[in-house]
Formats: sequence, structure tokens, C-alpha cells
Amino acid sequence: MTATEDEYQEIRAAQSSLPEQPTSVFPDSNSSSDEESSILAKNLAKDTNRLLKRTLTNPILEIDFTSTGRSTIPLKSRPRRASTHKVDVSKAVHNLLGDSSATNLVKAECCGGGCCRLSGSNPSTAPSSPSPYPVILPDNPAFRALNLQLSPLSMQTVFRGTFDLPTNIITLDQLQEEFEYSSTVKVHPPKFVTPHPPYEVFPAKIHHARCLTQPGAEKRTYHFDLDVTDYPEEGPGVDFVVGGAIGVCAPNDHDLVEQLFDVLEIPTAMRDQVVTLHTQTGRWPTIWGEEKERRLTTTRRELLTWTVDVQSYAPKKNLLRVLAEYATDEYEKKILMYLCSRQGQAAFCELRTGPYITLLQLLHAFPSSKPPLEHLMSVLQPLMPRFYSLSSDPHTTRYAQRRLIEIAVTVHEADDWKSGTRTGVGSGFFERMAEQYIQNKGDAVFHIPMFRGLMQNPLAREFQPDGPMILIGAGVGIAPFRGFVQRRLQNANCANKVWVIQGIRDSLLDELYAGEWGTDEKKVKTIVESRVGTGRYVQEEVRNQADLVWFVINSLDGRVFVCGSSKGMGEGVEEALVDVAMKKGKLRREEAKKFWENKGKSFQYITETW
Repeated sequence: MTATEDEYQEIRAAQSSLPEQPTSVFPDSNSSSDEESSILAKNLAKDTNRLLKRTLTNPILEIDFTSTGRSTIPLKSRPRRASTHKVDVSKAVHNLLGDSSATNLVKAECCGGGCCRLSGSNPSTAPSSPSPYPVILPDNPAFRALNLQLSPLSMQTVFRGTFDLPTNIITLDQLQEEFEYSSTVKVHPPKFVTPHPPYEVFPAKIHHARCLTQPGAEKRTYHFDLDVTDYPEEGPGVDFVVGGAIGVCAPNDHDLVEQLFDVLEIPTAMRDQVVTLHTQTGRWPTIWGEEKERRLTTTRRELLTWTVDVQSYAPKKNLLRVLAEYATDEYEKKILMYLCSRQGQAAFCELRTGPYITLLQLLHAFPSSKPPLEHLMSVLQPLMPRFYSLSSDPHTTRYAQRRLIEIAVTVHEADDWKSGTRTGVGSGFFERMAEQYIQNKGDAVFHIPMFRGLMQNPLAREFQPDGPMILIGAGVGIAPFRGFVQRRLQNANCANKVWVIQGIRDSLLDELYAGEWGTDEKKVKTIVESRVGTGRYVQEEVRNQADLVWFVINSLDGRVFVCGSSKGMGEGVEEALVDVAMKKGKLRREEAKKFWENKGKSFQYITETW
């Protein structure tokens, strides 16, 4: 069918009758009257319907209107019109919806990149009108300490992108017949815990323990002499080395384990009951065993004490999802599911990046959730060994009647919702053992579960018996350098080729191993105090010693070692070394950074920070 000229003219006339600018179909401040607006709207609708009806009943140019192809009708061009019309909501509609009901339907969601933690950009704290179905928050100190921002949440909230419930891969079955089982849960991990396969964890006797810091020091540091006389041989040439680190299997505190049993309402009779543990896959609870299915004989107390970490890691969504699954309180379940959803991503990020949160705090914050121990352990992180640098030359007592190795441990403390502060898993364990040893004055026997650990770490691998070296450390980071100096003193040719820069807060309170380096310390060691006197830091002394640093790093076999906390000390020393290279080597900043990068690749600049 062919369109006539009259039909073209009629279409163009209909087009020209349409308004060029968007027109409100509701009265506003610019309308002359309600009647005029009503007439305009009716006429517009009438013309549009007439044109649409004619076009559909009498298609022109045989156009298939179901096709997605572009129309080739040679219509007259005209100015582009808006695709939407502005509609002013009447006062009645405004009163019905309120100020924010419409906008609250669309909420910004966290991208997971941490931007939601910036001030003023957290969607979870955006103002919103009160919900007729609010979520009643748990009223307990553990929940309040979480500082959750839940303002967009109501009982009507429909979640999107919620985390799936993790599969329970663990079962605990009661033995059907009597089984003689000897548990060492209080002093040593079960035999299936193998962080150093194929060798078992060794019980090293505490030969001596003492506190290195004085009362009033900001941090407490303990020294231990461990008896490794009977440590089994692991092969030819395998031994403890200068700068090496031993591994220690530290348990969860006995009191903490009891509190977890109590809050999970596990009967006392079941806590030490011998059971068969069945795992479907993975390395747990062996730490470094093969990934496979397992059947092991154990007790619930052994598992909770030696195999799962209940305080060192920020909570993940798999843990929160398990807690939500078993929460019987509808408000607690709603909050937990919110944290597992896409809408709650910002609040979840805040939860993970805030103060340390323990499993015990979460269970107290959401008291209606009592997940089975099996499902809970399926999503907890494994309890990994801790590593501690040797603070002496282990070869000194290699052929003595009693072979001893020495370590120094600084107690790590974090905020706690219940007690104010709590200690770390490893350092807290060492402090408890030191206190027991000191209280018993060495009469009782105490052991540390340990293994030969890291003997190829950077400090141990790159230590050389000759060549000049500068040793830079702060806090307990100075401990391994004591072994370096002891070894170097055995070589007369290296007597004047070692320099130590030690950072401390106050030499009267926390100078570690003062007078215990086996040499005239004034000749080899510079003490930098940050809290007394001029208040200088290690990095400032590095700049002051620019001539010495530049001489050592450019000498044959010269080395610079740095050990300590990466935040503050480590970053500050790195910047100071760059400044030294810029000053003494006449380098630009980028060239100076590249200089130390190359020295690191050639193993002349060695760092071990945490």
C-alpha cells in the first residue's frame, strides 16, 4: 500500500500540533487555572490517540511495526523533545508519601573498595524517615560495642545478594563403645595437629623465664630460655641458625574456651567426651596435612582449644550467615542477614575494619543464636602457629650438656568489649607461662609446644659471618640482632664491622638486653629514645649516620638489616634511607628509591617487618 500526499500532510499536521516543550499535566505555579490545564491535557490525549489509531489501522509504506529496524519515512525534522514530562506532585500526594519515601526506595550500595568508610559517604548512615516496622536492636554491651550503623534497616527490608549458608563439612559422633583415650589438652596439642610434617610438635621445657621490661613500660616483653637438647634430628645440616625463627603452637586460653562452651550451652559432660571427628575435605584440623576426608578421635575441648582461631581475625560473612541461620530472635536474624546482604555491605565493611571482634563478642551480641559447634567450626579460621625470632646465637650451646635457644616475646594487647583489653593468642600464652614459671620459682615444669620453624627467613638466609653491617631495629625487633653480634664476636676480623641502631621509648623502662650483648655496647650500639630527652626516633638517627650508612651499603659484602614493626618504624626507616641516598649519592628521589630496590634484589638491604 502506498501513502498519498494527503496522508503525508495529515501526519505532518498532527506532528506540528504537538507541543514543542514538555507540558505539565498537573497544575503548578505557572498554570493560569485548573480548567486550562485540564483542557490542554484532554486535547493532547485526543490528538495522540487519533494519530495512533489511524497509523495502526492504515500502515503507510507497508512498514512492519513489529520490526526493530529504523523507519525510513521521510518525515519533516523537528526539534528534539524531552523523553519524560515533569510532573509536580500535588500537596495531597506529598502529604501521603512524606519527604523521603520515594527516595528511600533507591539506596546507594557499597562497592567493597572501602570508600563507604569515608566521612559523609556511608549509605548506611543516610537519613531516612522512621519505619513503621523498625528493627529493635539487642540491648547488651557486646552489641553496643560493635557500633553498627543500621539506619536504613527495617523489618520490611527485602535483601538482595545475600550470602549463601555455608555447608557444614564437620560431624561429631559419640563413640558407641568404650575407648581409652589420653588427652593432653591442657599442655600439648593433639598428635593430628602437624604444622611441621612429618615431624610432631616438640614440648620444649622452659629452662628460664623473666621479664625484660620494667614496671611502667608501655609494653611488656619476656625472655625465655627453651631446652631443645632432645629435639629430634631432621636431617643432615638441618639445625637452628642465627636469625632464624621457631614456630609455636599456642592454644586458646582455657577460660576463653569455657566461656564459649557456656554461651553455646554445651553441657559440661559433653565438653571432654571422646568423639569421632569426620571432615569431608580440607587440611583442618591438621594445619598442613593433606587435603582429604578424615576420621579422627578427639574431644570438643581439644578442637576448640588447639584447632580454631576465635579471636585473631575479623568476622567474615560465612560466620555471620551461620549465626543468622540459628538466631531465634527475629530482630537479631534480620540484622545478621542485613550484614550478609548487598544492602548491608557498608555496615559489614565498617564491622571488619573496626576494633578487633572476637567470636565470644558476636555470640554475646546476638544471644539467641546458638549454632551447633560442628557448623561453627566449619567456618572458623584454623589456629595457625606463631613464629618468634631467636634472640641469641643457637650454636653457643650446641655441644653443651643442655642445649638452649633464646627468644623474646612482646605482649600484644587489643581493645576488648568486656575486659577493656585482651592479649593476643601467642603472646598471651607466653605471658601466662612466664607468670606461672616465675610464681613457682622454677620448681614446676612447663613446656612450650614448638617446632624448628623458619630457618630460611630473610634474616637467617642473608646473615654473613664477614663484611660490614648495620643492624636497625626497634622494640622486640632488636632481639635477633643480638644473635648477629654474638656470632660476629667469634670472628676477630669482624670486631669493628658491626653497628647497631636500637630504638626504644625509655632506656630505664624498656631497653631490651641492656648489658647482654657480650661486648662493649658503647662501641657497637646507638640507643635512640623517643619518649625522653630530645625524643628522637630511629629514622632520625639513620639520617644522622648518613656517612656510615653510605659507606656500609657501598662496601664489598656490606649489608643493612631492618627488623621491627612495618607501621611507623619500618616506613620511617625506608624514607630515611632514601634521604641518605639522595644526599650522599646526589640522586633524585625516584633514583634513590630505585637504588635501595636494587640493593634489596642483591641481598644487601634486608628487611623483616610485621
